[in-house]
Amino acid sequence: MTETRVEHEATIWMVDDIPVRMFYAGHRWRITDTPTRLRESIWTSPGEPSRGLYGWRFQAVNDTGDVLMFDVYRGADDWHVHHTYT
Repeated sequence: MTETRVEHEATIWMVDDIPVRMFYAGHRWRITDTPTRLRESIWTSPGEPSRGLYGWRFQAVNDTGDVLMFDVYRGADDWHVHHTYT
């Protein structure tokens, strides 16, 4: 497994408060597993103090067939991809 730390904005669509689709890095991603809530995780992000962030971990596939595992968190105004795993 290869981990890549990233801090990029993402658009996430939710159904019943669970992520189902995402737009990230110029691609549409379809979530293909049951997302895991990361409510108690402590992450740091650029420009924000260390605090518990509300987020999710899930696997998703894009239109070209790439599959990644994502850690995403909700910032003040939008969603951010914190890590990706291949």
